[in-house]
Amino acid sequence: MTDTASGGGTHDAAELRRRTQELLAAHPVGSTGRPEFLKARYDAGLAWVHYPQGLGGLGAPRSLQAVVDAELEAAGAPDNDPRRIGIGLGMAAPTILGFGTEEQKSRFLRPLWVGEEVWCQLFSEPGAGSDLAALGTRAVRDGDSWVVNGQKVWTSSAHLARWAILIARTDPDLPKHRGITYFICDMTDPGVEVRPLRQITGEAEFNEVFLTDVRIPDAHRLGEVGDGWRVAQTTLMNERVSIGGMRIPREGGMIGPVSKTWRERPELRTHDLHQRLLTLWVEAEVARLTGERLRQQLVAGQPGYEGSGMKLSFARLNQEISGLEVELLGEEGLLYEDWTMRRPELVDFTGRDAGYRYLRSKGNSIEGGTSEVLLNIVAERVLGLPSEPRTDKDVAWKDLAR
Repeated sequence: MTDTASGGGTHDAAELRRRTQELLAAHPVGSTGRPEFLKARYDAGLAWVHYPQGLGGLGAPRSLQAVVDAELEAAGAPDNDPRRIGIGLGMAAPTILGFGTEEQKSRFLRPLWVGEEVWCQLFSEPGAGSDLAALGTRAVRDGDSWVVNGQKVWTSSAHLARWAILIARTDPDLPKHRGITYFICDMTDPGVEVRPLRQITGEAEFNEVFLTDVRIPDAHRLGEVGDGWRVAQTTLMNERVSIGGMRIPREGGMIGPVSKTWRERPELRTHDLHQRLLTLWVEAEVARLTGERLRQQLVAGQPGYEGSGMKLSFARLNQEISGLEVELLGEEGLLYEDWTMRRPELVDFTGRDAGYRYLRSKGNSIEGGTSEVLLNIVAERVLGLPSEPRTDKDVAWKDLAR
């Protein structure tokens, strides 16, 4: 495999292997601390090889990342715990790369990838979830800064985050999709208050965030003033790919535990459950292979609206599979290990019990874009069906009924 990168130079699999081996020789896995190794990997351009040189990449084809990952995995090298920093990796980073200044890229991408700084997403609001463009959080220019006031909700990892990607309304006299600007918000600002939202699982991985006179320097604005909706589309498309198109092995994800129970507990089997399990197993495998194809398509460009379809499938399958698992287990399926109020660092579907998977999967059709909204996106943007009538597209935001 040989390709000429846009940043200059020719990169092939053999060269990437050589570079990876040089990294391993200079920083032996057994004697190099995890943070030190990850920083060295980033500086060697082996973090995300398709990123530009100096920003954790080599300007190489995206497909060659698999070569690097395989070499490092075989050597037992540490990873950057991608589940813990998934919002940064899957949403903030591609947006910063696409719209950030050179100073912003240099400041934020390295600690983001290494995992020194956790990110969260301040998009949804109590009155602007499915209709995100109706958001009312205000940002008012004050010299070289913006003063932000408002409330955000359903914010994963806000209790852990150092930084947030934030969209706020900067011009209420324009229609709702315009007059929005995209910012990077410092979550340690004294005007930022994070409150836990206890979920049906008993935990609080989500939060609501209150912003009171938060000052954001104009240097932390991404994109042009008023162009935030276009910038946010990059974030949202990458979000849906990262949720619905995760790389997993066969029988990975939710189908794994129920398949294991089926094999190990023959006394639980019935003909009806067998037929349902077979159907869901096939659908899960089709979704897995479709996700692999989607990732291969990303090699040639930016994520498209196909990620919305993958996220739809992810939510439906998780809910149906977890429901089947609870039925299969009978009375055992009604048990739940722990209702303790906790604020976890990540969602662990496969490391918990069936009751947790059943309850937590209910949120899959809400988070990352509701299934109803994604169905509209697929219908209009993928299938080319007529758009739903919208009477508010050209109405100033301040004049909308609320």
